[in-house]
Amino acid sequence: SEASVNNLNLNLCFFEGNIIGSGIFISPKGVLEHAGSVGLSLIVWVCGGGICTLGSMCYAELGVTIPKSGGDYSYVTEIFGGLVGFLLLWSAVLIMYPTTLAVIALTFSNYVLQPAFQDCLPPYIATRLLATICILFLTWVNCSSVRWATRIQDVFTVGKLLALALIIVVGLIQICRGHYDALRPSAAFEFRQDPSVGQIALAFLQASFAYSGWNFLNYVTEEVVEPRKNLPRAIYISIPLVTLVYTMTNIAYFSSMTPEELLASNAVAVTFGEKLLGMFSWVMPISVALSTFGGINGYLFTSSRLCFSGAREGHLPYLLAMIHLKNCTPIPALLVCCTATIVILCIGEMHNLINYVSFINYLSYGVTIAGLLYLRKKRPNLARPIKVNMLIPITYMIFWAVLLCFSLYSEPVVCGLGMVIMLTGVPVYFVGVRCKDKPKWIYRLVERLTYMGQKVCYVVFPQEDPSETEPLTASKAID
Repeated sequence: SEASVNNLNLNLCFFEGNIIGSGIFISPKGVLEHAGSVGLSLIVWVCGGGICTLGSMCYAELGVTIPKSGGDYSYVTEIFGGLVGFLLLWSAVLIMYPTTLAVIALTFSNYVLQPAFQDCLPPYIATRLLATICILFLTWVNCSSVRWATRIQDVFTVGKLLALALIIVVGLIQICRGHYDALRPSAAFEFRQDPSVGQIALAFLQASFAYSGWNFLNYVTEEVVEPRKNLPRAIYISIPLVTLVYTMTNIAYFSSMTPEELLASNAVAVTFGEKLLGMFSWVMPISVALSTFGGINGYLFTSSRLCFSGAREGHLPYLLAMIHLKNCTPIPALLVCCTATIVILCIGEMHNLINYVSFINYLSYGVTIAGLLYLRKKRPNLARPIKVNMLIPITYMIFWAVLLCFSLYSEPVVCGLGMVIMLTGVPVYFVGVRCKDKPKWIYRLVERLTYMGQKVCYVVFPQEDPSETEPLTASKAID
């Protein structure tokens, strides 16, 4: 139907807008540094997109089998129970989303302010203030209307794709003119250091930061029209397109920069613009600002839905499961995400936490896809509108295990801290969620705070739609 086609177009823009973010302007340096050569770095970018495609196919099956918003958290909670689901929720709410939002917001403010401070770094206070204003504005937009949020995503996705198209076209022109010395096979596979499995694993982690967001449409499954059709369509179209864009963008970078110049640059796209665009070099800072602005909007959109899903399962305060009476937006959950991000912005530089985020992200992906295999064995009669070949999740799990093991071996402190942060949620779960014999005054306090929050935010519990869980409940009856 026409409504389904329109919704698919919105989902494609939202999906691509979440994947294509600041990562393509940050990760190329890290991928090249760990891969050790131009050729191997390009292979990592292509294979990284292929791995995301395998994972997204698994998520498509889970998305229509367990049609709940919340993505990884909802699926793991449904399959493995409350503790494992809470640990994913805990790490996401505590570290992953607020830290990622803070880093993207700081990147946005730095690129907006950099033209005014050409000979030095923008002031610390100015970058934090602009980043905070950006977070507050987009939180207001998401609180006001879901349509406004998706429209912003549409506009800034188009802007990002046009900017990347400019990079790719200029790069192809350079190649046609014979400027591709770094891409010749003899030079492309000239290693700066002996490659190791551990370093290649870290290169994949760096690339995963750019690809992060490939599972975001599963966080809003309940808001997708005809998810059984549009969810897999959006995934199958978007990820190959993003992989092509990323690979061609990196090829364009190498058409104008040597590996040494790329590694020495702190802003790859800006260096590219300065070398090739001349008086139009200002396009690159603006394109990065557009990219990060849309990325912040997408992360706010999905992280608030995760808080909403967690509260609905009883793992977070029930106030976070309420939506605005008229706008139907999860205002309390959005305010929590906004507050946590601003707190992290005030703490200081968050760039060291990016590795924690990437490691925890991959950990949650693997646990979720392991749940698909477990569900296939324990619930073979479960209604599955989409059913992928078993080789797909098995291949993904093999790659996942190798990647995490060698990443942990190569960076034991960084990756180990990521696991420790996740495991701190175990005592919180047993004390805050499982324990039902709390003092009565705690329940009265929570009830009063919930009532006050409802009055301030004008929110209520959403009405349940029995059709949303029909495939799952019907299959339970069959089992």
